[in-house]
Amino acid sequence: MSPSSPGVRFCASADGVRLAYTTIGRGSPVVRAAYWLTHIEHDAHSIIWGPWLREFAQRAKLVRYDQRGCGLSDREVGDISFDAWLRDLETVVDAAGLDRFSLLGMSQGAAIAIAFAVRHPERVARLVIYGGFALGRRRRGSREQEEEAELQERAIALGWGRENPAFRQIFTSQFMANATAEELAAWDEMQRLSCSAKTAARIVKVTHRLDVTYLLGQVRVPTLVMHATQDARIPFAQGRAIASAIPGARFIPLESAGHTLAPREPAFRLFFDELAAFIAGASESAPGAIDGLTPRETQLLEQVARGKSNEEIAATAGISPKTVRNVVSVLFDKLAVHTRAEAIVKAREAGFGGG
Repeated sequence: MSPSSPGVRFCASADGVRLAYTTIGRGSPVVRAAYWLTHIEHDAHSIIWGPWLREFAQRAKLVRYDQRGCGLSDREVGDISFDAWLRDLETVVDAAGLDRFSLLGMSQGAAIAIAFAVRHPERVARLVIYGGFALGRRRRGSREQEEEAELQERAIALGWGRENPAFRQIFTSQFMANATAEELAAWDEMQRLSCSAKTAARIVKVTHRLDVTYLLGQVRVPTLVMHATQDARIPFAQGRAIASAIPGARFIPLESAGHTLAPREPAFRLFFDELAAFIAGASESAPGAIDGLTPRETQLLEQVARGKSNEEIAATAGISPKTVRNVVSVLFDKLAVHTRAEAIVKAREAGFGGG
């Protein structure tokens, strides 16, 4: 671990799966939604992810965690599904004590980040998508994509756990373009350490069938989408489709053929420069503070300021409409207002509802 890291911590998801997470750096919090090829302890020393983590540490406080079944999180798990991945993200941000933060979704993590932003808009200050997709290979209506999905699933089942890296290098060649021999070896080692062949197969089958396209139009937080123009792993068109469907999203093409950018590429520096500039605005758009409000009251006031009804707030927050009514009544007293319209005006004057 880096000297600036507090070490690995653990939290338990709703079904009891233990999730490993850690933080690095200082500044505005950024949470990276999990994807499958991680090992949070090994990554800090990897020639692949080490440069990424050092860049993050200079610009923000990064919270990262190992996906269930991977890295230092529980390796043998019963449920590997999109819903479980979304619940795990909720568990980690709660364990880390984060009320509001920027959310980064890379590759497989993009769909998880999008779903979280729709479910919890009051908690996401900024949404950043890199190399992401909203539609899995088997959902794209393409014979070529279907065949590639089938090939990848068979390759994992047949060769992931073997000493000979030939099968794993099918994936390695897609993740990092023009990689050096040392980088190829590091990628292969990372894949071997991240998860078992059985878990890799289960994860890939779920990702190939993902579809969060119906959520894109519901994203209501500032969003930045970046994608390598010649990405060999996730087609450029997938990133463009995400950006075009999220209201107000900004799209930045990165000139690279790599799914994972190398520090020697100009696109690597551009990615971090754009990321830093974007998340710097998070503090400017964050809801203002009103003395005496609890975290739940603050979250509900953000929804009230956005014009949401009690029923809509209840559905988003996962609580009953009666509970929402009670909290709103308390808010009226604390804000010294008598009507919802007055509450909305006062909340917006304090900086709520602007995301």
